[in-house]
Amino acid sequence: MSVRESSNTARARGLTHAAPAAVSLQDALAAVADPVRRGILRELAAVPEWSKACGTFDLPVAKATLSHHFGVLRAAGLIEQRDEGPRRLNRLRRPEFDAVFPGLLDLVLSHPGP
Repeated sequence: MSVRESSNTARARGLTHAAPAAVSLQDALAAVADPVRRGILRELAAVPEWSKACGTFDLPVAKATLSHHFGVLRAAGLIEQRDEGPRRLNRLRRPEFDAVFPGLLDLVLSHPGP
């Protein structure tokens, strides 16, 4: 195993993904309340699954802040991330989230503005 493979594996092990069914309504609402996180969700909803890397989001925040927002969305069961080489790809967990919180993502994604 190369150094790059071992660091990618260690990096991937650090990811925690909550199942939407294990998320409280309060945590789900808190996750979608932030305008930056809503921007992430909108961008993911507009592209095919696993096609959007973390570094390609057009958001006015620092990389560390963006990482925090991704963590909140993972903890709320809204997104799933996986490492593919040097890139971390994202997927909106819409079907799973909709099954637990029907209509919430539709409302969030259809709301104009930040």
